[in-house]
Amino acid sequence: MYKSAPLPFVGQKRMFVKEFIKVLSQFPADTVFVDLFGGSGLLSHIAKRTKPESTVVYNDFDNYRCRLQHIPQTNRLIADLRDIVADKVPRNKPITGELRKRIFARIEQEERVVGYVDFITLSSSIMFSMKYKLSVPEMRKETLYNSIRKSDYPTCPDYLDGLEITSCDYKELFNQHKDTPSVVFLVDPPYLSTEVGTYNMYWKMADYLDVLNVLAGHSFVYFTSNKSSILELCEWLGRNRSLGNPFENAVKVEFNAHMNYNASYTDMMLFKKEAV
Repeated sequence: MYKSAPLPFVGQKRMFVKEFIKVLSQFPADTVFVDLFGGSGLLSHIAKRTKPESTVVYNDFDNYRCRLQHIPQTNRLIADLRDIVADKVPRNKPITGELRKRIFARIEQEERVVGYVDFITLSSSIMFSMKYKLSVPEMRKETLYNSIRKSDYPTCPDYLDGLEITSCDYKELFNQHKDTPSVVFLVDPPYLSTEVGTYNMYWKMADYLDVLNVLAGHSFVYFTSNKSSILELCEWLGRNRSLGNPFENAVKVEFNAHMNYNASYTDMMLFKKEAV
């Protein structure tokens, strides 16, 4: 069982693994888990490893499996960047001048010749912690740092084994399974008031709030943070009174997360098991 995603992903729930496994233990062995916002696939992976007889549907809306398939290529690119700065730039110090130019030239060569660059994984090696850019023009606006990984990312051909993989809007997937007996929805949407630039979607406030509709009347495991906009949430609930409070009687687990030296927030996991 992987306890963290094989490649970097914004918002992966590795800090909740132990608590998530405890929650999974409360559901029958043949439960159907539907991971509406699959992200890195970590929740789906753990659900399947913990409950091997279960059906786990992983919504790979961000095409994480494509990044996994390109791990060997990504390793070669990062190895070349490692060679460029070797013995020239101290660890975690800025990459400047000619070396910075060579870094960008190598990335552009990769795009031109190979046609694919995993910019999220690349960002974790040459940018400040938790900063991710998805193109060379975006990266040129930032300071580069020598945070280059010292070893290759391991290939992980078994990471998604046993999962039913789809890629669609979460509402479509929810409608497909909302009447499935004893279904449990794993709900980890992009957080309110946090950076969502690496997700393949653009969300307005109403989009975040609409997600709450999938919780009513179903068992779920839901993730959010203390950076959500409570006032707007309450206003929305006032206009949708029939929903009530989907978190009533839910159990909450919190974890204080640190993005970098001066930014932190509280991650939260809430779960609820509906009576059969």
